[in-house]
Amino acid sequence: MSKVLLALTSAALLGLSGCADMQTKTDAKPAAAKATLSAEAQTALTAAQAAVKDAKAKNALWTTADAALKAAEEAAAKGDSATVLKQSKLASDHVQKGLAQLNYPMLKVGD
Repeated sequence: MSKVLLALTSAALLGLSGCADMQTKTDAKPAAAKATLSAEAQTALTAAQAAVKDAKAKNALWTTADAALKAAEEAAAKGDSATVLKQSKLASDHVQKGLAQLNYPMLKVGD
């Protein structure tokens, strides 16, 4: 009985050590891929991040702008400049619309 328990414990520890090794290997990849991002994409991403931060401070951030920024940041981690440009522009556009919405008149319902 104790030999079976020892074998199961050993197998479990061996499996866990394999999982720990996989995590350290995947962490090194995004740093190398980020370097391949074009200058235009990096500029667009930085502008979108600043715009989202400004809209968030004014309570005018649309969820679509936030989602587009997250998609752009994920694409940047993979080094996909085209997707970064597309999603950053979408985020900036939705931030502008959200900020413009602050100037709309308040809607009064009822008396």
